[in-house]
Amino acid sequence: MARWLAMTFLCLATCLSAHAGSKILGTGAVSPIEGGAGGGIAPWALITGYGSDGEWGGSVFHTRVEVDDFGLDVSGVAVGWQDRLELSYARQTLDVQGLSLDIEQDVVAAKYRLAGELLYSSIPQVSLGVQHKNNRDFAVPELLGADDDTGTDVYLAASKLWFAALARRNLLVNAAVRYTHANETGLLGFDDDASVVFEGSAVVFLNDRWVAGVEYRQKPDHLRAVEETDWWHVFTGYFPNKHFSVVLARADLGDIAGFEDQTGWYLSLQGHM
Repeated sequence: MARWLAMTFLCLATCLSAHAGSKILGTGAVSPIEGGAGGGIAPWALITGYGSDGEWGGSVFHTRVEVDDFGLDVSGVAVGWQDRLELSYARQTLDVQGLSLDIEQDVVAAKYRLAGELLYSSIPQVSLGVQHKNNRDFAVPELLGADDDTGTDVYLAASKLWFAALARRNLLVNAAVRYTHANETGLLGFDDDASVVFEGSAVVFLNDRWVAGVEYRQKPDHLRAVEETDWWHVFTGYFPNKHFSVVLARADLGDIAGFEDQTGWYLSLQGHM
């Protein structure tokens, strides 16, 4: 996977370097655990990369989440077209520590900007996104009562940045509503019933290269065998240039598959074009 991502990034760099780069540093966002552009645990309305109108952008990323009883590795790639359309792919691998058990999931996604702009319009940037998920290891989800190994999430996100809004610092706020059948984002399969849940993010630009923020993700609770609880994290991000960023977070993922109080660390590295 690491070799595949390196080759993908080199291809992106070759194909996109002549086109991308008009966006302000940091406004290409980072990569959430399901891929594309967003925060650590939630998608934003932004389109990946630094390409603006008439340009292409792209990103690759790898994320590691380490909590008490689980480890999650996610690698992915995304391409943005004219700051309007985003296509992405991510592979998730959940390690159930102590049980020598891995659960893998593929996420293929698309996002389309419907209206507005992050910086220069009177209304927020609004995007519609679709994430199709395929759980590749359905034995454990089925044992816990999941109905299916595939499902599709649909979300509507709105993002807006205000200049000098908080202690003379720039402030970015994102809010999204998601329609989902997923249990633990699909890593524990999918339910016949669906829920509408909320996701929110707030990010302060401390200076030109550093940000700090908090994210919250409401979770459905479909499985009868185990409880699913909401997620949140606090994070800091560093953008040394338009080609690389890193995010470090303290994550609280609540109860997962009967394991209580899952807290730990989140580290994500992204390459941008």
